[in-house]
Amino acid sequence: MAHKAVFLDRDGTLNEEVGYLNHIERFHLLPRVGQAIRLLNQHEWRAVVITNQSGVARGYFPESLIHQVHQKMKDLLEKEGAHLDGIYYCPHHPDIGIPPYRQKCRCRKPATGLIEEAAKDLDLDPWRSYIVGDRGADIEFANGVGAKAILVLTGYGRGEWEYSRDHWKVKPDYVAEDLFEAVQWILLQESHPPGIRKGG
Repeated sequence: MAHKAVFLDRDGTLNEEVGYLNHIERFHLLPRVGQAIRLLNQHEWRAVVITNQSGVARGYFPESLIHQVHQKMKDLLEKEGAHLDGIYYCPHHPDIGIPPYRQKCRCRKPATGLIEEAAKDLDLDPWRSYIVGDRGADIEFANGVGAKAILVLTGYGRGEWEYSRDHWKVKPDYVAEDLFEAVQWILLQESHPPGIRKGG
């Protein structure tokens, strides 16, 4: 049977939202993120980052910076006894930049290309999985692959929830203060048989 996963947005969900993260020194994990991912690891959930990084297409930073940032993220998590099972990113934008970065791709959220790639690489079942992010697009993304959606109020989340939710096509299954609360809720849901879900 394919594995269950928690697919994680990056900026504003795992690390501080700073607009376009154009220098490695601007990368800082949010509080309790290491604890949250360690909980997923301990309960044998796959933890996979799915992130749009159109700053590459926009010319704000080179693609190499993404790899540097992700290495720093992995190193910081390792210090807290946590690890990610995969990191997938989209450097494209449909209208800005030069080829190959300016393109209408299948990997830019809410398109589902990256999650399909991750599911194939890591033997994951999106239908049994969760997506956690701080934007309405993350909720739409979850709906597109049949996963449950959690909005965190870190990053852009609080403003999105207060001012934009009336315009969303779909609503999250749960709204959490941060990733740690989101993971606690996931584990609570999974401790109950189907049909006895709580929260939301």
